[in-house]
This record gives sequence, C-alpha cells and structure tokens, in this order.
Amino acid sequence: MGSQVEKNILITGTGGLGYESAISLAGAEANVIIAGRNANKGAIAVQNIKKKYPRAKIEFQKIDLADLSSIEKFAKVIKSKYDKVDVLINNAGVMATPDRRITKDNFELQLGTNYLGHFALTAQLLPLLRNSKNARVVTVSSMAHRSGEIHFDDLQLEHNYNPNVAYSQSKLACLMFALELHKRSVASNWGIISIGVHPGGVATDLMDNGPGKNFYTRLISHTLQMPSQGVRASLLAATSPKVKSGSFYGPTKLMEIYGYPKLVKPAKQALDANVSAKLWELSCQLVNVDFK
Repeated sequence: MGSQVEKNILITGTGGLGYESAISLAGAEANVIIAGRNANKGAIAVQNIKKKYPRAKIEFQKIDLADLSSIEKFAKVIKSKYDKVDVLINNAGVMATPDRRITKDNFELQLGTNYLGHFALTAQLLPLLRNSKNARVVTVSSMAHRSGEIHFDDLQLEHNYNPNVAYSQSKLACLMFALELHKRSVASNWGIISIGVHPGGVATDLMDNGPGKNFYTRLISHTLQMPSQGVRASLLAATSPKVKSGSFYGPTKLMEIYGYPKLVKPAKQALDANVSAKLWELSCQLVNVDFK
C-alpha cells in the first residue's frame, strides 16, 4: 500500500470493513477520521488501533447517515478542522432489515443510509475533496447490486417492501453514484477520482442485521472472508496508483465471493447512463444538495 503520510482519510463505519480500513490506513501513517453514530464504539475502535499503532493519527467523529441534519453538522466539524480531504471511503451501511423502517427524513432505511446519506455527505465535503490533489471517493457497493433495480415508481418501497430488494436497490444506487461521480468530475474538472468497490462475501455485523438466510448468505456461507480480507478492494481503491477512476473493483474467485481484488465488471443496469443521470438529479432534490 505504501506510506499515506499527510493524507486525510475519512471512513464511515466504525466496525467491520470500516474498522479494518482504519487499522491499515492508520498503520500506513495517514491521518484517519472514522465516523459513525455510536460514540462508544468509535472510542473503542480508536483505542484499539492506538494500541496496535501507538503513534497513529486517528480520531472518531459522530455522524448518523440516516439523518441529514447530522450529516450537515458532521461536515461543518470536518470543514472547521481540515482544509482538505484526500480520501473519502463511503463504507457504512445496513443490510436487509426485515421490516420496512425509515430514516429521520422519511427515506427507506437502507436506501437512506447506504446511498442517500453518502450522496449527501460527499456533496457536503466536495469543497474539501477539491482542495486535495487527486482526491479519491471510494463507494462500497455489493454483489447484491447485480439483482438490483432502481424503482423510480416507488423509490422508498412504501407499497411493496422486500428487505433484499431494498438492499439490492441501495447497493446498485451506490455503484451508479460512484460511476456518475466520475463522469461529473471529469466534465466539471473537479479532479476527483471516483471508484466503486465490493468486498465479496464477508462475515460482518451486517449479516446479523438481515432477515435470516437469503440467496446471498446461502451462496457464500462456506466461503465468507474475514473483514480484514474483505477490505482489500477498498484499500486498493483508496491507495493504489494503478486504479482507474470510474471503475469497479472486487474479488475475483468463485463468482467474486473471495480473493484478491481486481477490476471487475458491473452489472448491465449499473451502466445505464440515463438511469444514473435521473437518479443523480432526483437524489440532489431529495437530500437538498448541489454538487459545486
């Protein structure tokens, strides 16, 4: 990975993949900010990382991605403390909640947390990203995006909620965001590298929050990676000089369930330019942000 000294790297999520990302990047001498809604969990994560790397530059900041006011407050704190963000890893998420739940702003919880929350956060931090030379935004999608569809006629799934449909939609939206951010960065000369990743099959807390066995958990139950393995695509995207903006990275063994990360092909629906543009504009309206 190489030294990440003097880089400000912000990661959402204090457990699982977020925690493992923070360990590796703090060990590589980056200045790491881990963000999550549970202050106690964040403090423990920071403490544990400092035990491993006593000289680590790492801090916790509170954010609730299911609350737009919390995202705005968090962004103000980051802007007051830092003049640039070199890497933003949009990682935190919820998975397949059995019953339909909503965020503080009345979004379906998975879409609101996994996608719209990160969309709003990236917009809020855009000035700091643009202040960095070749800043990177890494957005974590999932294998589940392959069965996803953007339901414009019922985006919040108010009329026909299914936990796996909701999760797949949110993770397809995440990948479409990564690819569309790349296009708009090039068109507007923002200088931001935007990359989508997926971890493959990983044994994290997300599995415990789901509605039991589904297609993906049955498929990967015997091949699950540890979080320290599943985080490799995110670390590659965040640090490697060889990765390409507007690309998608994930494991390459056994239907992309495990293995070292490489360039992988998104599902066909993730490459629909018309849907991506429509989703972008609608998202700007929903979370009341403007990328500029």
